Amino acid sequence: MKSKFLKYTLLLSVLISISSGCSKFEAINTNPNSTTEVNSAMLATSMILSITRSDISTTKAFMQPFLLGKYLTWGEGQEGFQYNRINRTDFDRITVLRNITPMENYATSDALRKSYQALGHFVRAWQFFISTMQVGDIPYTEAVKGESAGILQPKYDTQKTVFLGILDELDQANALFAQGATFEGDPIFAGSTEKWRRLTNSFQLHVLMNLYKKTTDADLKVIDRFKDIVANRLLMRDYNDNFALAYNATAGQNYPWSDVPAGSGNSFVKSNYTMLSNVLLEPLKVTNDRRLFYYAKPSAIKITAGVSQSDKAAYPGVEPSDAFSALQTIRVGKDYADINNRYTNLVNAEPVGVFNYWDLQFILAEATLRGWISGTAAQTYYANGIKSSMTFIAANTPDLADYHHNMKMDATYIDTFPATVALAGTTDQQIGQVIAQKYVASFLQGNKYQSWFENRRTGYPVFKLNTSTNLNTPSTSLPLRWMYPSNELSYNSVNLAAAIASQYGGNDDNNQIMWLLK
Repeated sequence: MKSKFLKYTLLLSVLISISSGCSKFEAINTNPNSTTEVNSAMLATSMILSITRSDISTTKAFMQPFLLGKYLTWGEGQEGFQYNRINRTDFDRITVLRNITPMENYATSDALRKSYQALGHFVRAWQFFISTMQVGDIPYTEAVKGESAGILQPKYDTQKTVFLGILDELDQANALFAQGATFEGDPIFAGSTEKWRRLTNSFQLHVLMNLYKKTTDADLKVIDRFKDIVANRLLMRDYNDNFALAYNATAGQNYPWSDVPAGSGNSFVKSNYTMLSNVLLEPLKVTNDRRLFYYAKPSAIKITAGVSQSDKAAYPGVEPSDAFSALQTIRVGKDYADINNRYTNLVNAEPVGVFNYWDLQFILAEATLRGWISGTAAQTYYANGIKSSMTFIAANTPDLADYHHNMKMDATYIDTFPATVALAGTTDQQIGQVIAQKYVASFLQGNKYQSWFENRRTGYPVFKLNTSTNLNTPSTSLPLRWMYPSNELSYNSVNLAAAIASQYGGNDDNNQIMWLLK
């Protein structure tokens, strides 16, 4: 899989433009040793990387979503995401979808065409989902139709229409993958249509869970759809089905926070800008969760004072809403827990998943608690999610004290741990437990802004609101959305204005409540 990843990555440069013909100058100056034709496989690679590598990013950009999710703080300067400043987004993830039609058209057989069509539907669903989650109504039915229909200023569809379209596209993707053939150009699953079906159906459950406030909508049929998928479709089986990028020692393919090989230039790692938060670390310490020792490295001050690296007291977290100046004082004093050395020392620290098996298990646990499905106890799904996360971490961590601080998670520990944090209390309290475990498992994992979306949806985990440092306006509330792209203001202003008026009374700000949240 890694060799294929390198092969297809090297071919991406040809996707900068697709020409319909060649001039005499181009013909004369064609390099006979380079690729000059685009095919379905190359475009598939581009599509898949647009929803994985492009969002995962590297160095400082890799950490940005985790600042918004309150996993850590940043010491280079006052970061907007850490202090809840959310500005304008962009629709770049939608514009890349124009390559889907050529990808389908270049297919060399009917079975391959169905596979590439299925992939196209999945990628469209993924990109539209992230976009609508950020802002609300977006162009959907007329989006990416500039070339095919001459629509340069697409209308905005209601968020409900967008979600209906996303669900329909995921249904189509599942059906087409079932009829398709193993395809080339896939750096994740090596073209396995079975694995893509499992991902597609599992991701649709994630989409449906985000519609939990719309269960009475007769068009969406949220609960009926959810039940049908769980009962009748293929779902992810374990973390080997994770929708994840694996890394290696090849330049450009190192783990995003790696500071090796020598000369990699990851100055952010060397500068020790990161400190882990109490939002992440305190739940781990309270429950004696050994992922603490795999996620973090101990405070230098605590170690010097004689505290053992195997003692959870050696891992103080910081409050991400504290004033930047106060956090800088802690950073200079070195009495804090930072990111574990395995993330910086290993070029292949762990695959980074944008949708993982444990996400599915926690979704199933929540659905059971909400009464959507039955037959399996919520505790079983909940335990599966925890154990999968732990097993994944242990399997990807070399047996060195510097990486687990002599607090290894062996099979016995992993099997018995979930019972120590068993679901209990009211339904809401149990959902809080599920989301808390999803949050812990999503450290340096998960699709972009996943943990922030979960907090917005459920209120869990609790993010402290500090009115003296909160950069949202007003400072008495946390933001709920991004503002629309500046490009839309410039080039699609009439349709954008209509969308803002119909949703938000004409006010495009961060505190407006989108349809999904009502």
